[in-house]
Amino acid sequence: MQYFSNTVLVLWLLWGFSFVAGYEVPFADSDYSRQTCSGMWGGSSTFINVTFDSSTSQGQVAMVIYEWKDMQYLGNASSPTDDSLPLTYVCTSDAIKGGLCAYSDMGKFIVNLPSGQNIAQTSFWSARVALRSSTGSAAASGDLWQNPDGNPTPPPSNYTTPFRSRSIVAPPNINKVARQTSGSSSSALNPSPSSVLSYADPIQYHVRTTGYYCVAIVPVTVLSPARQASTDVPYHPTYNGVVLFQNTFQGKLPATDYPKVNFYLFMFLAYTAVGALWGWLCYKHVNELLPIQYYLSSLIGFLVIEMVANWVYYRYLNAHGRGTAATVFLFVVAILDAGRNALSFFMLLVVALGLSVVRESLGRTMLKCQILAGAHFIFGVLYAVGIVELELESTSALILLMFVIPLAFTLSGFLMWILYSLNATMTQLMVRKQRYKLTMFKRLYYILLATVVVIAIFFVVSSFSFSDRLAEDYAAKSWKIRWWLLDGYLAILYFASFWSIAYLWRPSENNRR
Repeated sequence: MQYFSNTVLVLWLLWGFSFVAGYEVPFADSDYSRQTCSGMWGGSSTFINVTFDSSTSQGQVAMVIYEWKDMQYLGNASSPTDDSLPLTYVCTSDAIKGGLCAYSDMGKFIVNLPSGQNIAQTSFWSARVALRSSTGSAAASGDLWQNPDGNPTPPPSNYTTPFRSRSIVAPPNINKVARQTSGSSSSALNPSPSSVLSYADPIQYHVRTTGYYCVAIVPVTVLSPARQASTDVPYHPTYNGVVLFQNTFQGKLPATDYPKVNFYLFMFLAYTAVGALWGWLCYKHVNELLPIQYYLSSLIGFLVIEMVANWVYYRYLNAHGRGTAATVFLFVVAILDAGRNALSFFMLLVVALGLSVVRESLGRTMLKCQILAGAHFIFGVLYAVGIVELELESTSALILLMFVIPLAFTLSGFLMWILYSLNATMTQLMVRKQRYKLTMFKRLYYILLATVVVIAIFFVVSSFSFSDRLAEDYAAKSWKIRWWLLDGYLAILYFASFWSIAYLWRPSENNRR
């Protein structure tokens, strides 16, 4: 009882955390991708802050913030006759000579809108930003870099970027501004400066509509010859900083992962509620309990602990971000998840083999069951860790298959052995004319068959989804449902299947019979 009270106290303390930080993504001039993107749940106080490090950032940059649906308007065709050339994204003197942009847009991202549409109808905020030099004064305009790289494409991942400890809080009047302009478009709410923006404070972009928002930053000036190293090739000044995505929720999780917090809380409450009903049935029929029902009771307790661990893990990530402690916590959660799967299939297998119902002992077969369960546990831990740590958009298919195939083999081995054993057990019960037991095993067979069909459909759907993971717009299209494909769907399926099977072996006054 004391342990239960302490557990409840810890859960309430975790629930009472007050977060002021948002999802932070660092950026630098040396990044391979010039763009940082993340899903955003729009609200009255959501925003994006872009902060440059004033001590190391210098020169001028072209910067644009927009929602992904407007990506089609970013950039202009470099040649009207050669479609193989990449689009030109930044307005330079060469782009002006080619008629790709106007002189007034020098040093900015090119926004190419169709006729009849104006910038106020889009989500674009675009500016040429002059950063402060190391001396503390605004950077001089300098020479424009004629070949700025950085075709704006989604970053390798929108949820595995390391977090920083520094947080940025919205200014006190942000809610007031939001109420006054809640009906305006993103561009009207975030007007672009007409001239060069001299950076002094974090650049804030208000977000009122749910979507996939991106921040692209490209250098547009080069160092003066006196400040360059001994080289004939000019290069741009350095800069770095952090992009903060402040969602409707408070914390450091990206929007694509935050639904897991409430999901695992719901699963914990659901397992606890149904587990309490199971416990009441065990208490009511304590003198009629079978060994398998003791095993099921232990597994139910294990499942409640696992759901609590998953919920606390994501609450911790939301409060502190990724780090050494979070990695250790991840391994604990992965071990619990893999242990739950291995124990579930092991118990299901020995039930299908007829232990304590058709035969008293499984003999050497029990050792084979234990070896298969151990292998499934090890591969399950590797899969659980890999699916979180690997970047799906940039990881090769071979690496992904190395985590998936071993687990698929042991899972297939369990399912095939269970179905084969069920058929053999039912045949034996049919010969003995034990109709009551035969009915239970037939229902178990139908539950497992339905589960296999649902899993097969799920893998087909998820395979189609992940096969498109290298597409430019994959992250923008899937950020809302990715957590469901990776966590939610199978967790709900397991919940339904487990309690359907537990219902068949529920404690009753006829257990011994």
